[in-house]
Amino acid sequence: MSKTVIVSDRLPKPVASYSAAVRVGQLVFVSGQIPLDPATGELVSGDIATQTRRVLDNLGTVLEAAGLSYGDVAKVTAYLADMQDFAAFDATYRTYFPTDPPARATVAVAGLPRGARLEIEAIAVVS
Repeated sequence: MSKTVIVSDRLPKPVASYSAAVRVGQLVFVSGQIPLDPATGELVSGDIATQTRRVLDNLGTVLEAAGLSYGDVAKVTAYLADMQDFAAFDATYRTYFPTDPPARATVAVAGLPRGARLEIEAIAVVS
């Protein structure tokens, strides 16, 4: 089974050596997205809801580049720097997956790239 790297010029440049997403067969593995503004490459400021929207908008851009949408996401892993942000994160997240949300794990971590407050990775299914 071959792999195909998914790219988009509408995404922030990666902060390390990784692809935004990789398709293998019917699965698309989306790398962790942090709240980077695609225009500036800088972290967006604001509360966790603002940062969650930026992360999920970036995730949506990757999905679109792969010909997919939020409805194709089967599994999400969310990393939070502070679990006190969980309720606000979840309330914002829910607006992107209002029905039949994907399976999800939310994990507290000691730190994230560039001091981000959250990172989200996903696995989507090509139908």
